[in-house]
Amino acid sequence: MNLNEPRDLAPLLEAFLLASGKPQSLERLFELFEEAERPEPAVFKKALEVLRKSCNGRAFELKEVASGYRLQIREDYAPWVGRLWEERPQRYSRALLETMALIAYRQPITRGEIEDVRGVAVNSNIVKTLLEREWIRIVGYREVPGRPAMFATTKAFLDHFNLKNLDDLPALAELREMEPEPVPGLDDDAPVPAHLQALADESAEPPAPAEETSFRSLLVELDAMEEGLKTDFDDLLEEETDAEDAQVLDPEAESAASLKNLS
Repeated sequence: MNLNEPRDLAPLLEAFLLASGKPQSLERLFELFEEAERPEPAVFKKALEVLRKSCNGRAFELKEVASGYRLQIREDYAPWVGRLWEERPQRYSRALLETMALIAYRQPITRGEIEDVRGVAVNSNIVKTLLEREWIRIVGYREVPGRPAMFATTKAFLDHFNLKNLDDLPALAELREMEPEPVPGLDDDAPVPAHLQALADESAEPPAPAEETSFRSLLVELDAMEEGLKTDFDDLLEEETDAEDAQVLDPEAESAASLKNLS
């Protein structure tokens, strides 16, 4: 086998990627060869291109993601190949996906800034789930009162969504086109049966849940987020100082309070 010949090297790289089961960077592939037999970087790139072309017309493809290169089943076959596993694919809540989208498109971003856009509090379990899956990480702390953590995406996030870098994320305009239009004539326009309305009138009305913005509204907010974020925190510092001053009692009042407690 002539390792300096791209056509000979390509099958060996295919074997590496099939055996690894996860993306491999060029640096890692270099390390798999002894120094004396290691092909030149240009040969590696030509071999990968040969391997990519050899996948044409086959059920799998060579894909470059954030962590490196991997061989994966083509998306067209996913509905059938997925039947190999008895477990159903994990479904994520809308709140988690919206939080993930905000982090991906406006990173680095704090939890408070996410809440400002969504209009509701971010459940701690959502942040915990994203951190445990290693889709996000803490990249620093914003220099404001409380020093909130700033979140950003990871290579694992890019790998999971088949992306090489953040530039591969779909444009917000494309996401708006992908969102289905609301169907008129449902829910609010449908008449309520009389017996159901009577039962509803007799029962106590529960408190209304916190209103969440629609995903379409969320995307609009994303566009304007940089302009709408609060960057001047001088007023917060003044309020904090006033609150501290209000808590300090004058000496006479403090003495009187102490005597009252003793009595």
